[in-house]
Amino acid sequence: MRVLGIETSCDETGVAIYDDRAGLLAHAVYSQVEIHAEYGGVVPELASRDHVRKTLPLIRQVLEDAGLARASIDGVAFTAGPGLIGALLVGSALGRSLAWAWKVPAIGVHHMEGHLLAPLIETPAPEFPFVALLVSGGHTQLVDVIGIGRYRILGESLDDAAGEAFDKTAKILGLPYPGGPELARLAESGDPKRFRFPRPMTDRPGLDFSFSGLKTFTLNTLNKELAVSEDSQRTKADIARAFEEAVVDTLVIKCRRALRETGRRRLILAGGVSANRRLRERMDAAIAAEGGETYYPRPMFCTDNGAMIAFAGCQRLLAGQTEPLAFHPRARWPMGELPPV
Repeated sequence: MRVLGIETSCDETGVAIYDDRAGLLAHAVYSQVEIHAEYGGVVPELASRDHVRKTLPLIRQVLEDAGLARASIDGVAFTAGPGLIGALLVGSALGRSLAWAWKVPAIGVHHMEGHLLAPLIETPAPEFPFVALLVSGGHTQLVDVIGIGRYRILGESLDDAAGEAFDKTAKILGLPYPGGPELARLAESGDPKRFRFPRPMTDRPGLDFSFSGLKTFTLNTLNKELAVSEDSQRTKADIARAFEEAVVDTLVIKCRRALRETGRRRLILAGGVSANRRLRERMDAAIAAEGGETYYPRPMFCTDNGAMIAFAGCQRLLAGQTEPLAFHPRARWPMGELPPV
């Protein structure tokens, strides 16, 4: 089965074609970073309008890149939530309309399930069951994954997700949008011994996360240090390093705890923050010391993309699940409501 996948949940327009036998045939992503940069964050109305402009041209591009005619497509998958509702409506309406016009089945895909399954596109792919750490802009979740659609939420963010904390802290440090990658770059030149920030919620049982207090601690430290520092750039680099180390340590501690509590040996990381180099290095070492294995998608598939939607949609279409003509994009959509495959 060849599935066209469409991702328009936020500020990237992603389109891909996945074949259940041949694998990923083509993919393309258009980022809206330049559009939102002058505002310091995503403007939902601008995001929706740009998806309207870019989605059809990207569909034509991936069909051409794959050397396929539209008659070769056996199904259409589109992100139906969670995300910005206006952006979701663009991809959902277009995806469902194309499927109707092409007389093929359609399926609405859960955005976070797309991230969760992205490592399965790679070789070698992890086998079920495993624990998944989903760390994207708006979500930080630990999930026990028995199979597709068979998910048990072990822990999640109670306030700011890790990606949000990165972006907000970057703004505190005066870094340009998008802040997360900029903060990680600044942290590379920071002194890891100058500051030690708290590792939130690691001194108590449980697998939930909270990064809002860490963001406030960073702000207070910055204000205090800048009042006496003669080298503000050095201070900001050292604070960025301390912040990154605190987030990474927290995620590593919680993942080790999740593996022990579930008895799993395999851990996958997915979502935009999973591309962080320091996180990958620390997680690989920590999980290997536990006798476990770590899996990641390629960095290009950590951020929002059409490949993960095409893959996830293909699995559900193969299982006979389809979307009715009356599709329902959802800004909020708990993963626990997904049916198993």
